[in-house]
Amino acid sequence: MNKAKGFNEATPSGSSKGFAESPKISKPHYLGHRDRLREKFRTKGADTLAEYEILELLLFRSIPRRDTKPLAKQLLTEFGSLAEILGAPDHRLSAIKGLGQSVVTDLKLIHAAANSMTAERIRNRTLLGSWSQVLDYCRTSMAFSEVEKFRILFLDKKNFLIADEVQQTGTVDHTPVYPREVAKRAMELSATALLLVHNHPSGDPTPSRADIEMTKTIIDTLKPLGIDVHDHIIIARDGHASLKGLQLI
Repeated sequence: MNKAKGFNEATPSGSSKGFAESPKISKPHYLGHRDRLREKFRTKGADTLAEYEILELLLFRSIPRRDTKPLAKQLLTEFGSLAEILGAPDHRLSAIKGLGQSVVTDLKLIHAAANSMTAERIRNRTLLGSWSQVLDYCRTSMAFSEVEKFRILFLDKKNFLIADEVQQTGTVDHTPVYPREVAKRAMELSATALLLVHNHPSGDPTPSRADIEMTKTIIDTLKPLGIDVHDHIIIARDGHASLKGLQLI
């Protein structure tokens, strides 16, 4: 009787006809790396991570199917620090290959959250008693802007914050400031004192002659109204300068 041909007929190679073995699909190498990095963060804390690793963790959710380590390192090379990446304008971030609009939006959302956290530390407390928090807030919100911004913190008679407003936005090295407008807004808010703040996109917080003269003009304009200027702080990537601390006002 002839042997029936079927599923068990041997082939010359020794394999069986019929069912082919399914090829094994290997997981992308970066998935294991992501798991290890998340575990390191959970068990050992953020202080044990390099800056590019923290950035990787932030990018994981925005870019789920790609190795983000090269991109994280590229961003740090381009911008210099995580703070500068988060503070960079949209158009500069979008120019980086691999950063789509959704990723840029996620990064700006993280920056907005950081601003909100630092702002919360100076709400409902006297600003002169929480000076380091004031500086942290100003640095987070202004230090890495590519254009100058002139900000005013309006205070009541107990030096509690009434309002925090960006009065003017200028160019890379100049912001127009109008003392009469400053006085008008202070009176509208019934402020009794101000803290002036602006940034230097150059990275050097050293006050210019124009900065000093403008501050003195504002002081002279507000003095007859009974409104004090506590200080004028200049914020930059490389630190900050206090005109009062430098005895310039």
